[in-house]
Amino acid sequence: MKITAIKTAATSGHGMHLWVRIETDAGITGIGECVHGGVQAIAIIHEVRHYLIGKDPFRIDAHFEDIRRRHVFDGGFAGALITALTGIELALWDLKGKALKTPVYELLGGKFRDKIRVYADCQVDPGMDFGEVKKVVDGVLERGFTAFKIDVDGGDPNKDAFNYTASEREHDQMIKIIDMAVSAAGKDIAVAADVHTRLDMPSAIRLAKACEQFHLMWLEEPVPPENIQAMREITRSTTTPICAGENLYLRHGFKDLITTQAVDIIMPDIPKCGGLSECRKIANLAEIYYIPFAPHNVASPIGTMASCHVCATVPNFMVIEFHWLHRDFWSTIITDKEDIIKNGYITPSDRPGIGLELDEAVARQYQYPGTTWFE
Repeated sequence: MKITAIKTAATSGHGMHLWVRIETDAGITGIGECVHGGVQAIAIIHEVRHYLIGKDPFRIDAHFEDIRRRHVFDGGFAGALITALTGIELALWDLKGKALKTPVYELLGGKFRDKIRVYADCQVDPGMDFGEVKKVVDGVLERGFTAFKIDVDGGDPNKDAFNYTASEREHDQMIKIIDMAVSAAGKDIAVAADVHTRLDMPSAIRLAKACEQFHLMWLEEPVPPENIQAMREITRSTTTPICAGENLYLRHGFKDLITTQAVDIIMPDIPKCGGLSECRKIANLAEIYYIPFAPHNVASPIGTMASCHVCATVPNFMVIEFHWLHRDFWSTIITDKEDIIKNGYITPSDRPGIGLELDEAVARQYQYPGTTWFE
């Protein structure tokens, strides 16, 4: 079997969702998804796909590394190039699973668990009162989730947009919204808080220490990802678990974060930072240091299910994100027309490959402006 074509399409969702379809001379196709690569990822895929035409689609890791090394001087260690290769990688795993009539998790070594715990990203605003927060939280809990995350930054409209120091007002509002969310959730529900990298070290340490009373699941990305030493200082300053990693790429990007134990929990974005094989390597490196693996995830059901195949096959999986609470095409964009999340959990599909197919008629209604459709 040989690869005959690699085509792309893009839809709007959480930014751009880039679809990759790989076709073969055996009539078997694979579908992949990647996120946060932008239109540049489309251009990269169209530029590099000639390397794969006529090649054996089963040599997934070798193809990924071959193209990455060929383009090391073009950014072959992070960013859009890695995200583009991730979309190809997911499609190759889907194709291989279909060809072998086997779910991807079996090809990755088999399952540690049958169900994957999911947390919901909520739209809780720092300006809300308790009644408004409770309404949002109750809606999440009614769907069976046992964990959720809120965004706590952005509470001071007068703040200097380029200064990472939290004002007194911003700090107090972050604590207030966390307090309300935790109170609304109750003791049996895990709550995480995301700062989106928007604090400096003193502000982050102050916030993390003030959060110790709430026993958060984690405080997410309190400072920008570039300085591992700064993140490590924050982690060592507090008993509040610190989580980061959504803006890192490949196991090389995670090495120092993990080996210096700069965070308590890692959160690679699997359809962005290198794909299924690479993220198993990242998770296994973290497991040596007893660091949980909790993937960031803004993908559609297809990218989410692909990520769940990885989550099933590593021992240190903790929880995966669901970021589509307020998008009505979460279920309609796949041919099954059914929510893959049941009572806060996903069961990895036992169908061949990833186990889900894109409904192109629905997806094309959300085609990303200015992009082509599977060309």
